[in-house]
Amino acid sequence: MLKLYNSLTRKVEELKPVSDKTVGFYACGPTVYNFVHIGNLRSILLYDFLRRALEYSGFKVKHVMNITDVGHLTSDADTGEDKMEKNAKTAMDVYEVATKYTRAFLEDMNALNMLAPHVMPKASEHITEQIAMIKKLMARDAAYESNEAVYFDVSKFPKYNQLTGQKLEDMMLGARQEVVQDPKKRNPVDFVLWFKAVGRYRNHILRWDSPWGAGFPGWHIECSAMSKKYLGQPFDIHAGGVDLKFPHHTNEIAQSEAADKKPLANVWVHGEHLLVNEGKMAKSEQNFLTLKDITDKKFNPLAFRYLTLTAHYRTKLNFTWDALTAAQNALNNLYQEISGYDEPKVGCAEFEQHFEEALNDDLNLPKALAVAHDLIRSDYPGHAKLQSLFKFDEVLGLKLRETWELSRSSDTVRSLVDQREAARSAGDFDTADELRKKVDDEGYLIDDTSGGPLIKKKFK
Repeated sequence: MLKLYNSLTRKVEELKPVSDKTVGFYACGPTVYNFVHIGNLRSILLYDFLRRALEYSGFKVKHVMNITDVGHLTSDADTGEDKMEKNAKTAMDVYEVATKYTRAFLEDMNALNMLAPHVMPKASEHITEQIAMIKKLMARDAAYESNEAVYFDVSKFPKYNQLTGQKLEDMMLGARQEVVQDPKKRNPVDFVLWFKAVGRYRNHILRWDSPWGAGFPGWHIECSAMSKKYLGQPFDIHAGGVDLKFPHHTNEIAQSEAADKKPLANVWVHGEHLLVNEGKMAKSEQNFLTLKDITDKKFNPLAFRYLTLTAHYRTKLNFTWDALTAAQNALNNLYQEISGYDEPKVGCAEFEQHFEEALNDDLNLPKALAVAHDLIRSDYPGHAKLQSLFKFDEVLGLKLRETWELSRSSDTVRSLVDQREAARSAGDFDTADELRKKVDDEGYLIDDTSGGPLIKKKFK
């Protein structure tokens, strides 16, 4: 059975879906005011690997990932300037920005061979649901209103620190200081449910009517409202980057449980940071990298996918260009090796069992990848290896089948190899060498084995 580390209980637990054989899975998506950087993409890849592993294990999955297109997440705490709204003069301008970067994000997902979520709700299209949840919190006396905002009252939720395990006073130091000048804010950890379009936010372009006046929702409320709408409450798995554990996921739990008096999600999965040259990625450090930066250097985007497979999702992964080059070479070697295999059939049950055991061990993808390489080095025939590798690739997502099909040698290449074999048999090694060179010019290699020549596609 699939076991995952649950951040909420701090234990590895067997997954037990709320609905037998159906898993409700919510994942925090991007804020679309800019291109998504590769650190974000590592988190999105975790969602993809997890969903694929669930389906590989026989579960039906409903995968929901939000798109944050209301830019309050990026608001400057002092000026109220919103990065998504910067230089925009109308709401249409803001939506055009969101549409542009949403499209770019989806292109990145496609380039990395990610499965599309079943539902991708936008925050701006679910304001009604967010207002309804805030009204419920107000009715339960778990929220309060000031002249500038509506806040969640953390003092009304004693389990506020359950996800982080930190003392409340320590959490105050890391709390997001939204509307910090508001004298009516009761506690530094209280967080915004609704911003009023007054004061520093009076010029905020995106705004909606509400019982508390025109304004826009706080960051955290969108995920609570949308996950409930599409998955119910509680649902099975909520995933995100480790940086979202506090305050975002902590606040989601607080407001959802306070509103509906039941858990939000049963299992919380958090992926660790991607570092760049051992440092945190930031534009100020000039190490802010996007997938386009990778492809502009002629790397296969799947080399980045391969690189993320080499580290467990709960450990930091250090990105360097050398590491990406090594991943590209390993991927090309894998493609080259399988290009020489015959049509897949039968499979290797022993290795398939080991692969599944790795997945069940808290999604141990480095171990699963090692099983694939051990299979390649084994003495099983190529057709059996290929059958199992194609099955493994349902999780790994490296496009092994597509690459194998495209790399099949042409009649011309096979004819050249046959002619070379005839020349070798006749002792005409000069002709054999010339024919090998022609095969090489066609983009293929000949691997002479005891069972005869194998034709392999060259990959760079």
